[in-house]
Amino acid sequence: MSVTILMDNYTDMLLPSSSTAVRPPILMNETSFLFPIAEHGFSAIIEILYNDIDKKNRYLFDTGVSENGIIYNADLFGIDFRTIEAIVLSHGHMDHCRGVVNALKRMFKPTDIIVHPDAFLKRWVVFPGRKKEKMPTLDENELRNNRAILHKIKDLSYLPLINDGNSFDNNNHHLLMITGQIPRETGLEKGLPPQYKEGESNNKEKKLVPDPLVNDDQAVIANIKDKGLIIITGYGHAGIINTINYAKKITGINKIYTVLGGFHLTGGTIFKEAIEPTIAGLQRPIRNTLYHVIVRAGKEPIK
Repeated sequence: MSVTILMDNYTDMLLPSSSTAVRPPILMNETSFLFPIAEHGFSAIIEILYNDIDKKNRYLFDTGVSENGIIYNADLFGIDFRTIEAIVLSHGHMDHCRGVVNALKRMFKPTDIIVHPDAFLKRWVVFPGRKKEKMPTLDENELRNNRAILHKIKDLSYLPLINDGNSFDNNNHHLLMITGQIPRETGLEKGLPPQYKEGESNNKEKKLVPDPLVNDDQAVIANIKDKGLIIITGYGHAGIINTINYAKKITGINKIYTVLGGFHLTGGTIFKEAIEPTIAGLQRPIRNTLYHVIVRAGKEPIK
């Protein structure tokens, strides 16, 4: 499995490549190479590679905050959008899905999109003492007009899709699992407290209903042989500890290899109090992973 980060909110061209990370060069043909752009938001290409047959599956996870940011970086990296089989949207916020229409236009074919139904809610942000603002929303008709095949799934789903679009090939052991809605159990995460959704309207304006949890937040999971789970999040509104715990529950696998993506721990005092408990929670699955490795080596486990 390989993951290409198409968009992140930070870029550093001086970081060297390593055994696990290949980064674009600064110079090419004695000239400055074009630098990838960064923006607030996230997008990644996920590839499943097969050792025994000449085959690969390629999926797009989130599409960034601008209409053309991931297009620019994909061209830079030599990624052909026509090779992408499906799109997974982590949730409906603009910094993770605004580039989806232009991505669809690059695919030149009907393309499956797996998304939680709440991603299409009409949402607002309401800060005390400030003017309320309507958030950009996904336009279902616009997506369909650009040949999107929408799969609005609240619960667990899988890639690759076959037949009815919600099932998977039991003979295929190289699968991605999409969590769907993630239970909130730790109490650390506040979601997005200023967020509201449109409810029933009265004669003059839409009634706004508190919608802080961002229930459409979902992650992608893969199980890598002899290594453990890879968990990729978009913004992590559900909380990274909740996401990890849920991934372990639905897979029955306790060994975590990599957690990648957004953890939603910035944004001022609203989220500051969750940082230290989250760090402590992250250390627990890491210790479990070390325990399994050390026991296999025939040594005493770390206390």
